[in-house]
Amino acid sequence: MTREDRRVRRTRAALTQALLVLMTTKSYEAITVQDLIDRADVGRSTFYAHFADKDELLDESVEVLRAMVEEPGVPHRPTRGQPLPFATIFFHHVSDQRGLLSALLGHGASGTVTVRLERVLQETAEAQLRALIKPGQAQAVPLELLARAAVASCLACLRWWIDTGFNNTPDELDTMFRELTTPVVGRVLDPHHDW
Repeated sequence: MTREDRRVRRTRAALTQALLVLMTTKSYEAITVQDLIDRADVGRSTFYAHFADKDELLDESVEVLRAMVEEPGVPHRPTRGQPLPFATIFFHHVSDQRGLLSALLGHGASGTVTVRLERVLQETAEAQLRALIKPGQAQAVPLELLARAAVASCLACLRWWIDTGFNNTPDELDTMFRELTTPVVGRVLDPHHDW
């Protein structure tokens, strides 16, 4: 990796971190490019050399989440016992990076942020559920709707975790999530077998 590559990575990381930190204290809509460059200690031209606007920066920040839940080398193949393993990986990363969770779902969360977060989680959930469907199997509930319901449950668990001060471990939260979702997923995907 060249020195220039490292510099680009550091600048982009500083701007991403600035956005997340700012979102813990103010709404996404209220954050300006000036706020971002002041917090990251970069120039305006540097910001625009990397991002067209703050929405593009937000998209990259949310892609960090996608990288978490689709992390290479981490076993996350769906099974009957764990049809939505993205949540396990997500809960563990969230536990390690509570500031990220607070920024994405806390005070600074907005419709813009929530929509992007839900889209990433839904795409991942849908892919994992699709892997469990047998070829030619009819669905009583559209896969997209089932994935949306699963993500709503995941986000409800996360918000509860925040509200209760992270009193449970990621594994305990994952167990609760599976208790809420696995029976429903099982009934929809394969009602003739136990899940």
